[in-house]
Amino acid sequence: MTDYASGQPILTLPDLIREFRACGLAEGQTVIAHASLSRLGFVVGGAETLIRALLTVLGPEGTLMMPSQTWKNLDPDTGVHGDLPAAWRPIIREHWPAYDPALTPAIGMGQAAEMLRTWPGAARSDHPARSFAAVGPKARHLTGGHDLRNIFGSGSPLDKLYQLGGHVLLIGVGHDKNTSLHLAETRAAYPSKRLVEESSAIMENGVRRWVTYPTLEVNDSDFTELGEAYEREQGTPIHRIGGAEVRFFEQRPFVDWAAAWMEEHRR
Repeated sequence: MTDYASGQPILTLPDLIREFRACGLAEGQTVIAHASLSRLGFVVGGAETLIRALLTVLGPEGTLMMPSQTWKNLDPDTGVHGDLPAAWRPIIREHWPAYDPALTPAIGMGQAAEMLRTWPGAARSDHPARSFAAVGPKARHLTGGHDLRNIFGSGSPLDKLYQLGGHVLLIGVGHDKNTSLHLAETRAAYPSKRLVEESSAIMENGVRRWVTYPTLEVNDSDFTELGEAYEREQGTPIHRIGGAEVRFFEQRPFVDWAAAWMEEHRR
């Protein structure tokens, strides 16, 4: 609903439940969500209400997953610490806390992702920089065995969602935030595709270690263009909840289409 005095949407738990069902969410689905809480408007109860609404719609047999990445646990030389002095980088590299799935916050992933990470019964994958969190009966399956080197490819949480016939939900964000496109990158063949090395702090046998691992170089520079092309061709409906555009679609056909698009357009 909208407060016409202020012009700002105000949304309650029943409002969100009704609106998400109207978008196509239903009981028993397995869904990865990306959300900008502020784009919705004023949600009474904030991120807690948003997560409650999604879990209510999905029901006891449904599972909700979100990225809970901790990308600041990467080598400071990559620029992940912004404008901090370069002279600090060796200190940060030596002392940045080792990743702890139960403790490390989902830095930069938004209030909703951080709320899901801490939700009762939540499971979280072990990747020190690119983890996912999930709640529901398939949560441990989705997040288990997240290989350090294979962030988004075969056996990753995104790939397991694909195998389960899951869905993608974008709430107030575009395809530039759609991590399923990274799964498409792992499946596509294009000339510039290459491996890079990343480094993170992990805890191993009670000891903090700084480890370096090879992984696929990701590139999200064309994600918005790709997503818009998909929506034009497929006629993907764009819903509106409060002030946010909302997209909801099946992951598998989207990833297959995106991989083919990358093979045609990437150099």
